[in-house]
Amino acid sequence: QVRLVESGGGLVQAGDSLTVSCYASVATFSTYTMAWFRRAPGSEREFVARIIWSGATLYADAVKGRFTISRDNTKNTVFLQMDNLKPGDTAVYFCAASQSVFAMRSETFTSWGQGTQVTVSS
Repeated sequence: QVRLVESGGGLVQAGDSLTVSCYASVATFSTYTMAWFRRAPGSEREFVARIIWSGATLYADAVKGRFTISRDNTKNTVFLQMDNLKPGDTAVYFCAASQSVFAMRSETFTSWGQGTQVTVSS
């Protein structure tokens, strides 16, 4: 089990940018697949983006071209840079970790953070 702590959420206006971060307490962070999910009010948790050990990334269609996931293995941290935010991006954003390079569905991630709220006003 990996302890994950998100930070950086907040209230922004439509069109603004925001970066959320997730620190992982694990010695072998560089080998983990890291991902961001989000859960909007009244909705199911949904996949946002994923980055594997090599730096290869994958994005949900809804955020492709606007969001960028990255990692700094020297700081055990994964980032989600969110540009051109829309009110529909309002959600609690969760960081997740998996030892599988194939992980993408939420049930394939074994460790989760507590979430950070991102609210986008119109």
